[in-house]
Amino acid sequence: MAPLTSEDVLTRLRSLSANQEITILKLSEPISAAITQLQDPHQRTSDISTSSLDATTPSSLEADLTHYRELFAKLRFSYVEQVSKEKFIRAIVGDPPLIVSPQENVDLERENLDAKATLKALKTEVADMTTELEEKARDLSRKYERVNVETVKLEELPSKIADLENAIARLRETQASGSSSNPELNLPLTKTLDLVESKKHRRAELERQLEQLQGQVPRKKKELDRLQAELQPLEMKRQNSMAAAKEAKRRKEAALGGVEDDLEERGRWFRATETSLRQILEGEN
Repeated sequence: MAPLTSEDVLTRLRSLSANQEITILKLSEPISAAITQLQDPHQRTSDISTSSLDATTPSSLEADLTHYRELFAKLRFSYVEQVSKEKFIRAIVGDPPLIVSPQENVDLERENLDAKATLKALKTEVADMTTELEEKARDLSRKYERVNVETVKLEELPSKIADLENAIARLRETQASGSSSNPELNLPLTKTLDLVESKKHRRAELERQLEQLQGQVPRKKKELDRLQAELQPLEMKRQNSMAAAKEAKRRKEAALGGVEDDLEERGRWFRATETSLRQILEGEN
């Protein structure tokens, strides 16, 4: 038997999905059909009834179940109360009146205890069965969702396989022609694996160094804050000193009143005279 391909599996899944509709059990269909037949078109219906008949979802089923449990509990209490009143009245007004002996009460109490024990056991069994069914339903729902996700992935798989095959063909052509500019791509398998292993070790070493540097960041940041705090007064002193120097220079220039320019001109004249005299003396010698 030939192995199944992804196309075969996908075809079978699509055929199963088309032939079988997986939905929530529509438990309300018989009840809704009976209500629709018996309902008076002019009679007003409650909102919860109409909402439960419109759409069946897990949340709506849970809300309906809670609603009907409360309703049945009230009806049971009312029924027991009415039946008890009716029996009491019949026992009083009956001819002859119904007289119950203590032994009959004891026998009835014993029968009630047995009936209650049996009912409790049946309720426990039903509760366990309901819990088991709920767990199975949730498990089936999770499996169904997983199958849907895997089906979507399976639908995308053929195109990905085709892309990978094309990439492999291009790589083989490049390797066969030897036109690759990267010499590492032309290495044999053993050397390629060694290169990959060395790259992994290098990456692990870089990650270790990065982790160490990240651990030093808080300490360096505190040191930087401390240096900035120490630098702030020095910067203020420098600015004050520069301002004071500029102010002193301005005051000095204002006090000289242009004498500085005269001195500078006389200095240039003296230097020019000195140069001329030196040239004359050198010419005589």
